This record gives sequence, structure tokens and C-alpha cells, in this order.
Amino acid sequence: MKVVGFAGYSGAGKTQLLASLIPALKARGLRVSVVKHAHHKFDIDHPGKDTYRHREAGAFEVVVASDKRLALMREFEQASQLTVHELIAELYDGVDWVLVEGFKHSDVLKIEVWRAAAGHPANYPDDDFIVAIATDSPAALPAETARPILDLNQPDTLAQWLVDNGQRFGYDPEIYK
Repeated sequence: MKVVGFAGYSGAGKTQLLASLIPALKARGLRVSVVKHAHHKFDIDHPGKDTYRHREAGAFEVVVASDKRLALMREFEQASQLTVHELIAELYDGVDWVLVEGFKHSDVLKIEVWRAAAGHPANYPDDDFIVAIATDSPAALPAETARPILDLNQPDTLAQWLVDNGQRFGYDPEIYK
């Protein structure tokens, strides 16, 4: 599998970019998984559902599946911050690409998503794991760079850049065990 991160401040457009990039990669016959970092309390389950009742009763893990999807919910007994590598290890290993949203301080190769209008600083000058910048305002980048500058509004072009440079993003899970 190949792994690439998409890092940037909230409001930069990471989710929007991934939502456009996934179908562009799928159109090339590639299977895509996503690892998303959540900063806030979140829940995919709802009161009244059987799986919610099982979790509330104390189940450590609940797996629910249909003929269309599978979901695994795991309750941590103590607050835990899993690394991006621990989350990647949970994925089906038959995917072609794993897109990582968030985890901007991780050691996976990343594309920084940066918009001048958002008013946030860029991370690429200080992060050696950022290999490209996706932006809608290349002329406003705060520092010169030899890294590729990709058009944030052209997900098909970005998908092709990933495919063309795929050898850079090969992932060896044995390194992170």
C-alpha cells in the first residue's frame, strides 16, 4: 500500500480535497482507505441502537456488519492517542492508497493543504515530511520551495501526480511495529 498525509490547519480544505481526490483515484481503478484524525469527541453510534446498547453495557469492541459495510467501535478503558501507524495497522492491507487527514506532526510523507485566505502559517518550511503543497494561491506562499506546487482545485491532476510519484509513498508496516 501507499500512504500519503494531507496536513494543514482547520479550514484549509483537507476534507473537501480528499472528498474530490478519492473518486479521482477510484476512477484509475485504485482502492482507497482514509485515516482521519478527530480532535473532538465523536460518535458514530446512536442511543437506542443495539450496538449503542452493547457498548453502554461495557463491551470493549462491537463489530456491526451488513452486506454493504462493516464498522468496528472500540472503547478505550483509558484515554489513548493512537499514532497514525497504529491506525494504519487496523486497515485492510489490500488497499492501494491510504489517505491520512490530519496528523500534521506525523512522520508520514504529507502534502500540505494551504490557503492564503485562511490566514494560517505554512508548515512546509519546517517540516521535512511535507513533499508537496496543494494551494489555491501559489503566489502567496510565504517561502520559496523546490517542492511541487499542486492546484488545490484540481483533484484529478493531484491524483495523477500521486500515481506518477507512487514509488515515493510505499509503506512498510514492519518499520513501525
